[in-house]
Amino acid sequence: MGAICSIAGCAASLACCCGSAACSLCCSSCPSCKNSTSARIMYTIVLMVCLIISCIVLAPGLQSALEKIPGFCSHVTDCNKLVGYLAVYRVCFAFALFFLLMCVLMINVKNSRDGRAPIQNGFWAVKFLIVGGVLIGAFFIPRGSFSQVWMIFGLGGAFLFIIIQLIIMVDFAHSWNESWVSKAEETDNKIWFYALLFFTVAMYCATITATVLFYVFFTKPDGCELNKFFISFNLIACIIISIVAILPKIQEVQPRSGLLQSAVISLYTTYLTWSAMSNEPDAKCNPQGVTLENGKLTPHADFQTVIGIVVLFVMVIYSSVRNSSASSVAQLSGKGEATAIPESTAAPEMDEENGRPGQKVWDNEQEAVAYSYSFYHFMLALATFYIMMQLTNWYSPESASIASLSSNWSSVWVKMASSWVCMVLYIWTLVAPLVLPNRDFS
Repeated sequence: MGAICSIAGCAASLACCCGSAACSLCCSSCPSCKNSTSARIMYTIVLMVCLIISCIVLAPGLQSALEKIPGFCSHVTDCNKLVGYLAVYRVCFAFALFFLLMCVLMINVKNSRDGRAPIQNGFWAVKFLIVGGVLIGAFFIPRGSFSQVWMIFGLGGAFLFIIIQLIIMVDFAHSWNESWVSKAEETDNKIWFYALLFFTVAMYCATITATVLFYVFFTKPDGCELNKFFISFNLIACIIISIVAILPKIQEVQPRSGLLQSAVISLYTTYLTWSAMSNEPDAKCNPQGVTLENGKLTPHADFQTVIGIVVLFVMVIYSSVRNSSASSVAQLSGKGEATAIPESTAAPEMDEENGRPGQKVWDNEQEAVAYSYSFYHFMLALATFYIMMQLTNWYSPESASIASLSSNWSSVWVKMASSWVCMVLYIWTLVAPLVLPNRDFS
């Protein structure tokens, strides 16, 4: 519990450097930044606190350590409530509730002149107190049907987060190709075409090399049929999407469709295949397992687990920030226009109101917000659900621990299903103009 308190203390102290303009004046060592940036840094810290606390309550031996504190488990509280998957549920319940509350409060905020904008960009001490209070209260919720009901909410939110994340991955592939092709056409510089060719070939080579290594290390001549299916199916799917991307019919309706996009999706699918097979608790078919017990992998917290947590957090943050941008909200909601801030991002030389030079955090959203406040918090709430499900083995939370993050069948099937959905979404972006010719997909 001391670690949890220290985390909260560090986050509170960082609020000085990342809060509103008024708060930033008390911390002269902080670099200057935009108000929209500083706010998102702080909400990232809030989500990081959620992840760290969730990992702590899943840490092996935590309950034994708490029981060594004289009278803590016998007189102060029931230590069973502070550890295990149910504790993760309670932690994520508190943070998800906070983000959903902010989501509702920030609906239709257009600029920083809105009376609700200061709530988004400031009052960090109050926000941490609210989160802390809800977090403490969550541990007093009777078990009853809480775990079953909250798991349903978690599954729904996590799967929605995955779908949006995959949509952004497909959008990234198309945006990358369109950006470089446009630059090549505008500047008449062949270096952009050479760069496209290089990265396309490199990603296909990486995909082919990885697939060969999968057959070598994750399959056996007399077994591992499931892995053989995973590898073969996704390899065939990658070949199909590559052929479809350059079909004449597709090129007619999407002239900029090409192999770069399919190479990105193929490589990402290959990564998901590797990640899924690396999570298999089968010692025979998973060479990355080193601890054996009755022919199966014994979950253990190792370097792979740490890397998995880091990758999880990075992906969660990237998806949350990327999906809350004005253009992304417009695409996901089907609206053609999006509110955007002016291009000027230079820091003001002086605080006009008080005449103080060197303002640390300045307001860059007086005309229009830089991102959708409401949708940003909605994505953070979904990210919280995703963290909760990922750490608690999805639909089998009873066996969850911080070590089992790198060895469980739930993650295997979720990741494989994600790879298939990703390819389906990419195929749909290619054939949609043919299926729905009267709709504008630009």
